[in-house]
Amino acid sequence: MLRSNRRSFLKTALAPMLLGAEVSPARGAQRSMSSPTFIATWKQGLPAVNRAAEVLNDGGSLLDAVEKGINVAELDPEVTSVGYGGLPNEDGVVELDAAIMDGARHRSGAVCSLHNIRTPISVARQVLEKTSHTTLAGQGAFQFALKTGFKPQPLHTATSLTRWEQWKANPARKSFWLSKENHDTIGLVGIDGRGNTVSGCSTSGLAWKIAGRVGDSPLVGCGVFADNHAGAASATGDGDLMTNYCTSVRIVDFMRGGLAPQEACMEMLRFMNRVDPATRRGAIAVLAINLRGEVGAACMNPGFALKVAVWKSGRSEMRDGAILHRG
Repeated sequence: MLRSNRRSFLKTALAPMLLGAEVSPARGAQRSMSSPTFIATWKQGLPAVNRAAEVLNDGGSLLDAVEKGINVAELDPEVTSVGYGGLPNEDGVVELDAAIMDGARHRSGAVCSLHNIRTPISVARQVLEKTSHTTLAGQGAFQFALKTGFKPQPLHTATSLTRWEQWKANPARKSFWLSKENHDTIGLVGIDGRGNTVSGCSTSGLAWKIAGRVGDSPLVGCGVFADNHAGAASATGDGDLMTNYCTSVRIVDFMRGGLAPQEACMEMLRFMNRVDPATRRGAIAVLAINLRGEVGAACMNPGFALKVAVWKSGRSEMRDGAILHRG
């Protein structure tokens, strides 16, 4: 647990970077309720949080809201890192990963390497609701999707197929790069104002990845984590790197220990730097929310500058995440 002088230092040093957050709540105050709030990654997060709020306001559950919000990005062919139109692996096959976690039940559902289903977050939701398992992968995940009513559909668009063909034809092609325009996930976390938390994430992963590669997005504790006693978090960026740090569960535990979401996100990045200084150059970004409706978002460096969409009190907006290392 952080010493009190360390916590005081963090509050003072990070105050200018807070995303509208209040001072860290005292231990035990995390159970204070707030109005419904959503925060999501990147520009595709704005229509996602708006849809999530609409579903919740119409009487849907928080799980419904996060699922349907992420569906917006999954079904948008212009978002080439999620769902339909996602860029494929090195063999030209689009493989999708997703996970959703319910902080009330402390239960999650996830799918990995799912083919031909455009809304993997909805399949993950069915794993949560209809099985005692947590994760299904590959052909098993696909067969489960068919059994639960999903219809197979092509995932390629003309754009994604053309980009793969161009990449394949280039003798000097690079592998496993992150697009500057279409980042590698949509992560969406929310609270419903009644003490419930949900974290969801969906991705087609790194473009041109090795077939079968799974990043942090569908892994509980890495790409998603939610706990009604502390809050929820998600991550985006180099999933191979962040999996080794269990980023989301650590952030939630930092909030459980008394840090506000913004402070918890920054402390997660500092922890990674203490373990391995090379991480300061990594494509690493995280976001979080607590039960008070405070939100946080941070990235490691300007080369992977995080944008987040926030919905609260009937309005949504884009915000910049704090940057740990500007030099």
